[in-house]
Amino acid sequence: MASQEIEALANALARLPGLGPRSARRAVLHLMKRREGALQPLLAALQTVSERLSTCSICGNVDTRDPCTICADPRRDDKSLCVVEEVSDLWALDRSRLFPGRYHVLGGKLSALEGVRPEDLSIDKLLQRVGAGGIDEIVLAMNATLEGQTTAHYLAERLETYPVRLTQLAHGLPVGGELDYLDEGTLAQALRARRPVA
Repeated sequence: MASQEIEALANALARLPGLGPRSARRAVLHLMKRREGALQPLLAALQTVSERLSTCSICGNVDTRDPCTICADPRRDDKSLCVVEEVSDLWALDRSRLFPGRYHVLGGKLSALEGVRPEDLSIDKLLQRVGAGGIDEIVLAMNATLEGQTTAHYLAERLETYPVRLTQLAHGLPVGGELDYLDEGTLAQALRARRPVA
């Protein structure tokens, strides 16, 4: 039996996505066995991120700086904007290295069951970014769920008066799938085969 503090650490880790109680205990044992090589660097990294963590005032990404690394990158294409539901979706798409433009994180998806309305998302901020001009294409990269597609349809209606080309990721992503859980090959194909929103 472990001490109360070690059990508290295992319980805290078990609340992370993808880790259950057994996996969390194995992670804690690993960290304790490799205190200098694993535990201390992890603690230092967590402390640094905790002190510097911020949400990008431009796109909604989570980073240790504002504007975030992506928004501050001068090599990015300012004319292309990819709209995603969550930060995890942004990170998944950016790992593919196929989208050279900028991003916009909505902070969720429309859902009548969960009570998420358009005003609960950063849709107004998106419209302000588009209204400022300079954007030629908007990629609606919503998850292939009913709520994701409802959100994409709502955004398409709100954006139809702007002089931009609207595209969305190709169908072929699994229905009910979430971008963060897809491999880079699937994401790459979806980005390459994006098409105009009807």
